[in-house]
Amino acid sequence: MPIDAAKAVAAEPRTAEITWGHKDIQLYHLGLGAGIPATDAEELRYTLESKLHVLPSFATVAGAGMAMMGGLAAPGIEVNLAHVLHGGQTIELHRPIPVKGQAHTSAKVAAVYDKTKAAVVVLRTEVSDADGPLWTSDASIFVRGEGGFGGERGPSERLEVPDRAPDRTVERAIREDQALLYRLSGDWNPLHADPEFAKLGGFDRPILHGLCTYGMTLKAVVDTVLGGDVSRVTRYSTRFAGVVFPGETLRIRMWETPMGVPPVRANSRTRGSVQVTVTAVDRDEAAVLADTVVDHT
Repeated sequence: MPIDAAKAVAAEPRTAEITWGHKDIQLYHLGLGAGIPATDAEELRYTLESKLHVLPSFATVAGAGMAMMGGLAAPGIEVNLAHVLHGGQTIELHRPIPVKGQAHTSAKVAAVYDKTKAAVVVLRTEVSDADGPLWTSDASIFVRGEGGFGGERGPSERLEVPDRAPDRTVERAIREDQALLYRLSGDWNPLHADPEFAKLGGFDRPILHGLCTYGMTLKAVVDTVLGGDVSRVTRYSTRFAGVVFPGETLRIRMWETPMGVPPVRANSRTRGSVQVTVTAVDRDEAAVLADTVVDHT
């Protein structure tokens, strides 16, 4: 069905209450591959409740992920979910996410762009608790076959990869069962677990969740560039450029921008950034994440 862009953007936000605790955090981190080696002090920050901190990308699954995608139920958005792809994701952190939380979410359609053969719906979710704002999430949803309605085309900038060797390169192996574990955080799409369903989607086997790769990449940046300090992350954005299969290996390349050196965003908390590319080693460096930036203090 066609998207009514004006109606969708004008609709009142959908609100909800969400809660989470240390088990949700630990399960999410384990779904990203944390805990190897199991007794490593740096990994215990992700797995042991007495030492636990929260990777900011947990925002994408808080409340089983329903808060982030709530805008898809907005008036004017009637789409076939089989035609929906997650095109990009940005999270802006207003302060560190607590290990235990109860928060209010407000989700709306921030924009609808016309890409001629498809539409891009930007779902914005504001999350706050009793102490104030926690994070803002923008999910860019690509809907095939819903373009051509005469709307604005929207931004299409691409980040050029720096013309120098990366400052850091790490590889992260994806376990064969990783998608099965990650989906327990709330994304039950059978595309990530059922081989027969995956074939209907054009894949010879289930694929890993894009947001799992998103979280794995942020963990790699936090652990190697930010000294393991999750509280330093202020903003994290990416474009999903390709799929990943369980059992593959990710190659994560990082280019650091020193603190105080452009580009620095208007956000006064941001002092430096890390540009990242992610590729699949096993498939001739096929692109996985692109236009990826972690802003930090």
